[in-house]
Amino acid sequence: MPRSLSGVDMRKRQQPHIEGPPQAPGHPRPTTCCGGSQRCHQKTSLKKNEDRVERSERTCTKMDSIEAAEESQPTLDEVVAWARSFELVMRSSEGREIFREFLRSEYSEENLLFWLACEDLKKEMDQTAIDEKARIIYEDYVSILSPKEVSLDSRVREGINLSLAEPSNVMYEEAQLQIYTLMHRDSYPRFLNSSVYRDLLDSKRSSCIDT
Repeated sequence: MPRSLSGVDMRKRQQPHIEGPPQAPGHPRPTTCCGGSQRCHQKTSLKKNEDRVERSERTCTKMDSIEAAEESQPTLDEVVAWARSFELVMRSSEGREIFREFLRSEYSEENLLFWLACEDLKKEMDQTAIDEKARIIYEDYVSILSPKEVSLDSRVREGINLSLAEPSNVMYEEAQLQIYTLMHRDSYPRFLNSSVYRDLLDSKRSSCIDT
């Protein structure tokens, strides 16, 4: 004959059974009032970590781009073109640097430095800055007392001396052209036959063959 249920047994059978989230082996059940709140916290932490990684990757990519730009080297075509045109050498920052290295070996680096200083002066629009830069150029490259004096004829020197009273950003234009012509006719042909240029050209050709 079946056993009759007591009042306690009846209440136990009437209460619905609520299952909680599955418990991973070896881990205690979360004590939070809502199992979902912990999952939300985990998702938030994961999102923050992903954001930090993404920002780090963007920063590294940006820095890599800057470093690549700073370490840019002339191509073989550019180096070959320098042999066809002195103007292309002077237009290229890499070309000017290589040419400057050659001039340094011939103790005539001041010619290029003077030309570059004149280029900088021509871009200046502020009169106070023009006065200062014009004075520095004169003291560094025109004065007979300077160890870096460039070779200018007497007519050009006289014109510069007259311009010192009221300096302008183009007061060295004629002197700059004279030094440019000197480098073109005198230094440039020797540059093309120098080890500085020939070694660079050979290394570029070897790199193209290897690749």
